[in-house]
Amino acid sequence: MGSIEVRNPLLSKKLKRTETRLLIIDDNQIRFNQIRDLLTDSEHHVQAALLDDLQNFEKQLNLPWDLVIFGRAYDLKYDQALSLIRLSSQPNLPLILIQPEDFDAAKYSNYVHKGIYDVLNLEHLDQFYIGFIRALSFSRLVQTQKHLMDELETAQSQAQSFVEDSNKAVAMIQEGIHLEANDEYLKLFGFKTADEIIGLPLLDLLQPKDLNDFKVRFKKINQGQFDFGKFELNSLNNHVTAQNPLKIEFIPATEDDALQITIDIGNSSPAVEKGPAKANAFQQINRTMTKQPSDINALVTFSLSSYEESILHADWKTYTAYFQGVSNFLKEQTHAPLFKLESGIFTGLFQAETTAKLDSKLIGLNALTKPQLISVNNESYPLNLRIGYTVLDGDLRDEAHLDQYVGKAFSTALPQNQPAPELDLSIPELQFSIQEPVATPEIASAEIPLSINFSKPEIEAPVVLNEPAVIKALRTCLERGEIHLKYQQLYDKEDLNLYTYEVTSGFIFENKWKDISTLKELSDDSELSIKLDRWILVESCKQLHNFITQYPDAKLIINLNKEILLQDRTFPEFISKLITIIRSKLQNPLVLQFSELDIDQNIDEAQKAFKELRKNGAEISLREFGDSMFSETLLRKLDVHCLTLHQNLTKLLGTDKQCQELREKLCIFHDIRPLQIMLRELNDMTLFANAWNVDARFIQGDYFQKKLDHLIDVQDQ
Repeated sequence: MGSIEVRNPLLSKKLKRTETRLLIIDDNQIRFNQIRDLLTDSEHHVQAALLDDLQNFEKQLNLPWDLVIFGRAYDLKYDQALSLIRLSSQPNLPLILIQPEDFDAAKYSNYVHKGIYDVLNLEHLDQFYIGFIRALSFSRLVQTQKHLMDELETAQSQAQSFVEDSNKAVAMIQEGIHLEANDEYLKLFGFKTADEIIGLPLLDLLQPKDLNDFKVRFKKINQGQFDFGKFELNSLNNHVTAQNPLKIEFIPATEDDALQITIDIGNSSPAVEKGPAKANAFQQINRTMTKQPSDINALVTFSLSSYEESILHADWKTYTAYFQGVSNFLKEQTHAPLFKLESGIFTGLFQAETTAKLDSKLIGLNALTKPQLISVNNESYPLNLRIGYTVLDGDLRDEAHLDQYVGKAFSTALPQNQPAPELDLSIPELQFSIQEPVATPEIASAEIPLSINFSKPEIEAPVVLNEPAVIKALRTCLERGEIHLKYQQLYDKEDLNLYTYEVTSGFIFENKWKDISTLKELSDDSELSIKLDRWILVESCKQLHNFITQYPDAKLIINLNKEILLQDRTFPEFISKLITIIRSKLQNPLVLQFSELDIDQNIDEAQKAFKELRKNGAEISLREFGDSMFSETLLRKLDVHCLTLHQNLTKLLGTDKQCQELREKLCIFHDIRPLQIMLRELNDMTLFANAWNVDARFIQGDYFQKKLDHLIDVQDQ
């Protein structure tokens, strides 16, 4: 028998016809030459850059690459490189890791889970080359897909503009059957609704006088010969007598094996007035659903519930900047595909694997209905949103179909958490000594449902003489439930606790944002401080309970004031009940974070309180830590295992010399006791990247994820 030669198409010459762009991270010029020579000998055209430092890597990420190959670098780790790639303009850029000396084959899957495309051994060149080709093939496929989607979007936008600018009847045809049609097409053939035409054969409508000629032409068109797609056709259909001969053109459509037919109808039928933005949104939504299909989809509408008078009378630059600010706010807060329908009206496409997870996403959006602020030219303007939704039961057929969904969404409120036992937010008698909490039978035996909805606290504002205006405003916001909770995701270098979020709070005062953590006047009103912190705990735990439907491992670091720790005798009991109601699978879903300065001034009382809180399931953290001469002494006295460093320590990441100073500080902290340390306010790439070079496990800042009004995973996009 003769032999059969089997060839892998990956090893064909197709990948060699285009220049291969390699970014190689290594401190060894010999390995760089070895990789380049291997590819050149295999007839690849190679453009390669070699670097081994963070600064050059940041610059090179601004250029397009096919692959990153990571060997070894002085101040750059592969985890660090992965995080920077994910946040770059090429988030899917594959990274190949050259097998390190301490490589454990049993942990291969760990590397892949972290984001490594493959681990390859350069000592086995044939295997290295095959692995390289697989990665390159994947990279080119991703690039091609993006390029084709961009081209398709451009072509469809041009086609849509063409249809809008000229009176054309348009329909979608698959296997000779109508899938959908626009209003002009329906009117041309005497139909009133799209439902009447769906499923009808094309021949039944066109009724060509020369049937054989049409069949031959249509067969060639179906085979992709679109040179035959533009022609005139004499129809026997009585509805189109005035239009004969029909000026027809067939072009390919986005769906598999589908065609788009357009018929020029001149000025015989009046043009249907359509909003170009809505028509464009219809196309974009369909494209998005094609590109990222999901069985469960919802449209969410975002519109303004009220308009600021000053915006309506502002100059054009301010007016347009305001609405651009609205768009930017929604993009930042939703992490979902957004589409403009009209001026100030947007719709977002929300997708999920299950109905429960979709509901969780939608419930979280309720936080955006609170009064917001938009910054325009250094001025703040209010933003009040009306949000509604509808679940899609299939594909969108046309703009009219989209309009039906939008109308339904516009009048359907977002889902809410279901009712559940309410927590008592009243403040017990204030005292400075911490008593042992007594577990009441009601708490011990309470049956806690899966769903949760805490009522707002009944807070009666006391009459206080000479109370600062900012405290009066805070009290009013608390009564109305208009305190804003901000959630910011942490980056765990060890990739174990991916869904940890820090909770901060603020409110709008005199049309400006007021951060509660900087509100010194609050320390003069212990009762208000405790009421506020209890409210923050309840509302943030409500968010967490909802969010764990999507991410069961989620946990919160909640910033609190000293008064609730030192003067609220039932605080540990309150935390215990909160943790029970959250129903997290984690043993400690809450980390309570207090100011280092506040604790240092009340160390004995705080130590007792911390002990009780840990008994009741909470972890403890100190914030603004490490910039005091007493920090090390305090750390030796306190049993804490979480620290958030002071902003002044974050600034030390700016230079290599100061980085070394920070390393030394952190070594001292770790020597005193085992700690989980967080660096916050890493708001640019340099600070974020340099944070990898110090022994702080968690890093956080705007570069990774900004502070948001509800819980979102930054990678769920």
